[in-house]
This record gives sequence, structure tokens and C-alpha cells, in this order.
Amino acid sequence: MRYSGVQILKLLLPLLLLACAGPERVKDPVSSPATRAATTVATPRPVAVTFPAFGDADPHPWDGRAPSAYAVHGIDVSRWQGAIDWRDVRGAGIAFAYIKATEGGDRVDPAFTDNWQGAARAGVPRGAYHFYYFCRPAEEQAQWFIQNVPRDPSALPHVLDLEWNHRSPTCTLRPDGSTVQAETARFLDILTAHYGQRPVVYTTPDFYRETGIGALPGTEFWLRSVAGHPSKVYPGQRWTFWQYTGTGLVPGVGGPVDINVFSGSVADWTRWRR
Repeated sequence: MRYSGVQILKLLLPLLLLACAGPERVKDPVSSPATRAATTVATPRPVAVTFPAFGDADPHPWDGRAPSAYAVHGIDVSRWQGAIDWRDVRGAGIAFAYIKATEGGDRVDPAFTDNWQGAARAGVPRGAYHFYYFCRPAEEQAQWFIQNVPRDPSALPHVLDLEWNHRSPTCTLRPDGSTVQAETARFLDILTAHYGQRPVVYTTPDFYRETGIGALPGTEFWLRSVAGHPSKVYPGQRWTFWQYTGTGLVPGVGGPVDINVFSGSVADWTRWRR
């Protein structure tokens, strides 16, 4: 097909105008606030890990239902764990932490504040625990705990740690079961009134057997049992937490640490935390 000179000029005119105008400016998509917001990648929060697997320096050969069968795992810590990288702890799948706060009526764990704040910054649900001293009244110890552990509506129910302290250089007293139960109830009532949540009671096989603490009404229990499932070591006792090892290996913690499981499913855990 042949074109006349006029037709050729008409065809070339748009191209000539475009060349004179220079290259088209393409808008940088990041220069627009709306586009910038849409394309910004937020720092991802750690994904919740269920049924996590942890190492153990001295593992027990579990028979029956093993700790790995439970979805929600946590740790309990004190100054003896040293500095903790709480972000690594959470990233490894730890869903909760109980942190030692006080002992008796005059001792504060020196790592409590760092651990309490560090766990919160990393988004690890945490509660505090008090190690009971049998040579001081329950009310005095409860007030000491309240003096040192702030109210925090996001905190887990706090914990009263009841066990015989075989190494205590100052208190070898072992009250009878009725005295233990009465003093425990007093301590729990004072903390319930102050924090709005009834504490959980942690205990050990020998203390449980010798005091009958499992009969305390309206109480949730955290049971230590490192050589057998709680159903065998504490027959018929309902429990909320099971401490299954004292020699666990968890990323973010420099040495052996206690590891625990929650008794229910992830959905049960979510409901319990409320």
C-alpha cells in the first residue's frame, strides 16, 4: 500500500510530539502514601507453635501419654536460668512462663523484674510465683508478694509453690496437713481479693501425699512429676499444669529449665487465659 506525503506526516506527527515531550514520567509507587502503606511489610509476629519439641539433658522414657502429646508447653524460671532471650523462647514454641517473684516474707528473686518485663515485651503470657516458707504466717507472705508483683490484667493467675524445702538452713518446720491447708487457703484468699484471680497451687509428690493438699476445695493444681504421668503419681487428682522435666533444653535459655504442659487443647488454653 502506498501513502501520500500528507498521510505519512499524519502518521509520524504523534511520534514526533512524543519525542519532543521527552520520556513519560512513571510515578514511583512507593512515593504515594497510600501505596507505601500497602506495600510496607510489617515485622511478622512469631507464629504460635503447637506440639513443640524440646531437648532434655536427662529425658525420661515415658510410657502412656507422653508430654509431647500435649499442645501447649511452658517454662518456669528464676535467677538460676541467667539471662533469657525471651524472643527466642517464644519463637521456639513456649506458650507461657511462670517467673519466680518472692520467697517467704523478705526475699525477692533478683531476676524477677528483668524476666517479668522481658517476657511481656516478647509477648509471652506470664504469671509470677511465690515460694512458701513454713516459718512465716500466710498473711505476711501474701502481703510480701503483693508488695512486689504489680497488678496486670493480662497476667496469668499467679502461683503458690508448696513443697518441703530440704535445704533450708533456717526453717525445718513441717506443719501437719490441716495447718498447711488452712494457711494455704488464707494465702490464696488474700491474693484472689487483690488480683481478681485465684492462684494455682504447685506441689510435689511427697508434699501432696503428706499434707493432703489435693483436697483443698476450689483449687487448681500444677503437679511436678518427672518420672511418670500425673495420673499414675497423683491418682484421681485433676490438674491444670504438669511439670514433666527439670532438665529441659529450650532455645533462649542458657541451661536446663523446667518445662510444663497445660492439660487441655489450644482452645481450652485460650478459654482458660480469659
